[in-house]
Amino acid sequence: MATFKVVRVIDGDTFEVSPEWKWKEQTGTHVRPTGYDAPELHEFGGQQTKQKLERLILGKNVELGNAYRVDRGRLVCDVYLGTKNLADYFQGYH
Repeated sequence: MATFKVVRVIDGDTFEVSPEWKWKEQTGTHVRPTGYDAPELHEFGGQQTKQKLERLILGKNVELGNAYRVDRGRLVCDVYLGTKNLADYFQGYH
């Protein structure tokens, strides 16, 4: 696993990190955590989920592990905040 700083939250399940991640000859800064699927911003609960994600990780370090693919420029991978999987904070969105 590697550690990255969260510099921006885009929505409830996409955020931007620094520095760039590198995976299978691809690079980028956007990350899509595995394990949950938040509502879109225009859907019910979308803004609240984004705010929750901001409170949890914005400006903090997260660990990225077990990358599965790159989807629309986002690295889809497991994300850990400390020792806890980020998806564990979003039990209602599985």
